[in-house]
Amino acid sequence: MTKHGHVSILECMCLEEEGTIREGLAAIDAGAAEIAFVCDPAGRVLGCITDGDLRRALLSGAELDSSELGSAMSRDFIAVSPAAGRAEVLDLMRANRVSQIPVIGADGRLRGLHLLHELVGSAERPNRAVLMAGGFGARLRPLTDTVPKPMLPVAGRPILERLVLHLTGHGIHEIFIAVHHLSHVIEDHFGDGSGFGCKIDYLREDYPLGTGGALKLLPEVPTEPLLVMNGDLVTQVDVGRLLDFHEQGSYQATMGLRTHVLEVPYGVVEVSHDRILGVEEKPRHQMLINAGVYVVSPEILARIPGGQDYPITNLFSECLDRGESVGGYVIEEEWVDVGQHAELRKARGDI
Repeated sequence: MTKHGHVSILECMCLEEEGTIREGLAAIDAGAAEIAFVCDPAGRVLGCITDGDLRRALLSGAELDSSELGSAMSRDFIAVSPAAGRAEVLDLMRANRVSQIPVIGADGRLRGLHLLHELVGSAERPNRAVLMAGGFGARLRPLTDTVPKPMLPVAGRPILERLVLHLTGHGIHEIFIAVHHLSHVIEDHFGDGSGFGCKIDYLREDYPLGTGGALKLLPEVPTEPLLVMNGDLVTQVDVGRLLDFHEQGSYQATMGLRTHVLEVPYGVVEVSHDRILGVEEKPRHQMLINAGVYVVSPEILARIPGGQDYPITNLFSECLDRGESVGGYVIEEEWVDVGQHAELRKARGDI
């Protein structure tokens, strides 16, 4: 944590409710974030105060040395817990049109401060991303009869919008969206991407081409490794670490993996020649599954056949057949594949 003398910046931004307008201005200046926080004697945050709040108080007749912070502050403010991810914070900022969101611990004390310019000011990456959003979402009917699966809302935001914001937060600002089923819903929502901090173009499929076949529609071969993601994922995967993993390993292709545990609800019996050798009660089998997140090097994109349904996993199999290096990156962050009603309810927090 940054220090201001022997006091942390966060501490400099905290004031008592009986503090003066002058002290509020000094705290905002010390934090250089256009915000300060009013706390009780135990350090619990009661409210926040901005330079705009203080200007309005002064215009209403308050004196610089008057103890009116309590009346000038806002008690109704947006905050997140220390566990909140970058995409969630960006989503809240955009939805509420704020540039700062405090991090409040379970004890009510200020633990950190998210700033918009820091979240979206990540070093811009030259990589492009493709989001696959052309599927019919048959397993989620009737919801997907009128809404494309990636546009189903989770926590008040379409899944696809959460992904776009997540990518821009990691410095990726050129995104392609592969569309087919109800494509106009997606295109009308995102437009050219300027409202979401990025540039969005569309790979329009006349018929389903699969996760690999749609890449053949790219207007040009990228010069950097290409990030490909299913458009129905609710995830906080660290995109930067994934891309670095791919490049540092000199892989031709990298697949995002997720740990999946399968529990057998019965006692499993091992038998040989009619004799029981052992019994294991309700065993759990842990395995790694395809998480629908990929990075592919530009030079292998030419292997994708044009004009046909081609799963991207076929490209991975071909690399393995050629003896080429293929990476497996385990995603440890939040990840939900919204493919069925149960997963959608899980992503929405219903179960």
